[in-house]
Amino acid sequence: MSKITAGITGVQGYLPEYVLTNEELSTIVDTNDEWITSRTGIKERRIMKDGASSDMATGAVEALLKKTNIAPEDVDLVILATVTPDYPFPSTANVLCDKVGMKNAWGFDLIAACSGFIYGLATGAQFIETGRYKKVIVVGVDKMSSIIDYEDRTTCVIFGDGAGAVMLEPNEEGLGVQDFILRSDGSGRNYLLQPGGGSKNPASAETVEKKMHFVKQEGKQVFKFAVTNMAEVSAEIMEKNNLTSDDVDWLVPHQANLRIIDATAKRMGLPKEKVMINIEKYGNTTAGTLPLCLWDYEKQLKKGDTLILSAFGGGFTWGAVYIKWAYNS
Repeated sequence: MSKITAGITGVQGYLPEYVLTNEELSTIVDTNDEWITSRTGIKERRIMKDGASSDMATGAVEALLKKTNIAPEDVDLVILATVTPDYPFPSTANVLCDKVGMKNAWGFDLIAACSGFIYGLATGAQFIETGRYKKVIVVGVDKMSSIIDYEDRTTCVIFGDGAGAVMLEPNEEGLGVQDFILRSDGSGRNYLLQPGGGSKNPASAETVEKKMHFVKQEGKQVFKFAVTNMAEVSAEIMEKNNLTSDDVDWLVPHQANLRIIDATAKRMGLPKEKVMINIEKYGNTTAGTLPLCLWDYEKQLKKGDTLILSAFGGGFTWGAVYIKWAYNS
């Protein structure tokens, strides 16, 4: 019997309709299009005016099920990566299952900030590889606008809202998830975190007054860690699997900053035409960036293509996943 691997058999995204441009942001906070574009590569981002993370996830998963011709009740497991859950509990994965009708699936939320999707992908792949699960959905979704202070230009220019989802199914052709390297360093919490709302700083009048329920970031420190670690782990997974730059068809990088993306591609020896980039349209959707990239570029992907997915997130978390694409769209 052939070894079972977890192949991605479908990908789908969901984006809110409202577009927040750099020009509009410049009327809210002291910034301008040139400042934002030169430092991040972002031109606009999507904002969900009404609704929750589960609503975006529902939009992505319902379309994914239709696209893959899979009934909701046939899904075994849902792994939902987010830092903006609908509630502290129950999990947004459970809310999603109820909204979509995935009544036979169990699920859970996974918190790894911008690395959430690759953490979820690696986790879901292992459930497939056991042979016990046939259909696993991995979702990356964040409504970052719900935890962003639009008077703080160090964060409000970066983040947007969005969701993406992939279907994982058993593959016996040697395609799908081949390998992954995942890392974390909890000392990074000092540089990128949402300080209020957890058990350390429960919600109170004081935490609200001090704006502790918004994302706080020390940009220079985060940039330094991200540009080094995301590039290094991407090169490491190539070396571990004896891949050269010629072997890699696509780098799928987390969309946090164009300079970090460029540094990662350079470290891997990849030309720009092999790099998936959509940061200018959506900004940083946190756990949503990687599946949204796959969705945007799906028609360019061919069965057997070699992909390296790479991310870096708050906490700190980072890692890379090596995938053989499993279908022609």
